[in-house]
Amino acid sequence: MRSKVFQNPPLLAASLCLAALTLSAAADDSVLIKNVTIHPVTSADIVNGSVLVVDGKITEIGIKVTAAKGIKVYDGKGLHLYPGLINAASNVGLSEISSIRDTVDLDEIGTFNPQLKAEVAFNPSSEHVPIVRAAGITTVLSLPGTGGNFRGEGAIISGQASLMHLSGWTWEEMALKRGVALDVTFPQIQMPSRQIQQFLGTPARTFADVERDYKLKLEQLSNFFEDARRYAKAKAAGGADFQPDPKFEAMLPVLEGKRALFVRAEKERAIKDAVEFADKEKIKIIIAEPRELGASAALLKQHAIPVVLGDTLSLPLKDDDAYDSQYTLPSQLQAAGVKFCFGTFDVEFARNVAFNAAAAAAFDLPPGEALKSVTINAAEIFGVADQVGSIEKGKLADLILTDGDPLEAKTSIKAMFIAGKAVSLESRHTRLNDLWSSRP
Repeated sequence: MRSKVFQNPPLLAASLCLAALTLSAAADDSVLIKNVTIHPVTSADIVNGSVLVVDGKITEIGIKVTAAKGIKVYDGKGLHLYPGLINAASNVGLSEISSIRDTVDLDEIGTFNPQLKAEVAFNPSSEHVPIVRAAGITTVLSLPGTGGNFRGEGAIISGQASLMHLSGWTWEEMALKRGVALDVTFPQIQMPSRQIQQFLGTPARTFADVERDYKLKLEQLSNFFEDARRYAKAKAAGGADFQPDPKFEAMLPVLEGKRALFVRAEKERAIKDAVEFADKEKIKIIIAEPRELGASAALLKQHAIPVVLGDTLSLPLKDDDAYDSQYTLPSQLQAAGVKFCFGTFDVEFARNVAFNAAAAAAFDLPPGEALKSVTINAAEIFGVADQVGSIEKGKLADLILTDGDPLEAKTSIKAMFIAGKAVSLESRHTRLNDLWSSRP
């Protein structure tokens, strides 16, 4: 099988000068990329610039940059260099075919599972990895849960989400940052529609029933935190009869403010409840996949709470909402001064995260902010801005070489580097394309 590090070889082949590359015995994570328009994201663009990568990290950026003898040289004349994109919420690596249970490693049994780690279940051989990578995405946040279902079932704490590089032989090699946050579906009052209740064949539920369940789950969550604090005190006391508990061990970084809760809160009331809960417990939270903001945007700004937005290209939450209510959520957050990024919260459409940002740019979100929302913003929110998210000296060389803006559907990804190593852009899609294109 032939590897396709560069797609569309007839297009701009002369500019890439692949045949003339210096392929010496130099390390495969050291390279000079020259004659490109550099988009650092955190600073002004550099036209006809070069980036030198040594041992997987960016060492020089500028107009006149030279490389030591033996380092590979990529001439990208006419192309653009961007930092690799980040999907800040996905099930990549944990779910393969949703209809086949054996290929899905999500939503374990139990209400509270903070000890479960997404990275150890990550499948490096997943077909979704190269497909997502081909869209310019170099890093994903892999979530251990799905956020429950329309029955209101599912774990409250699903486990630990992890940031994963999309290149490597093992999950250990691919893990960029383990245990980034605890995936939490925050209790909320959600009245199922009559159609859903008829579909499920369940007895009609009143608002009082739904409210009672909501209060019960909120109480369970509060009690779990209280038990975790008791455990922390018992561990500190160090009694002879102390027995370690994996669930509460996983909660210690949360109580110490070292690990945030990744709180799925769809409605304004749930967001406010989550902020109130975080204040009471003195913990850090990230609001995930909100679909209405209202006055909560100002509240999030006040408490410096970041947000991971979901699908911009979706229908309004309520029948009487404005048609563009989901399209304008990003610009509302930007106007309120709230830091945000984008995730897809799935595996099927994980490759489309950039298009959610692009759609928001058509509804008052500045284009520069749209690009940041899938690069540096995500890196800052998850505490890896010193490693990825922009093109800066000292950072890992997670780079994509394109023929245009990566937020535009017509743009092609010509090459990708993850930690300085050139990565194949071949996927199941390209293999099928080759197969059927050559059909007699």
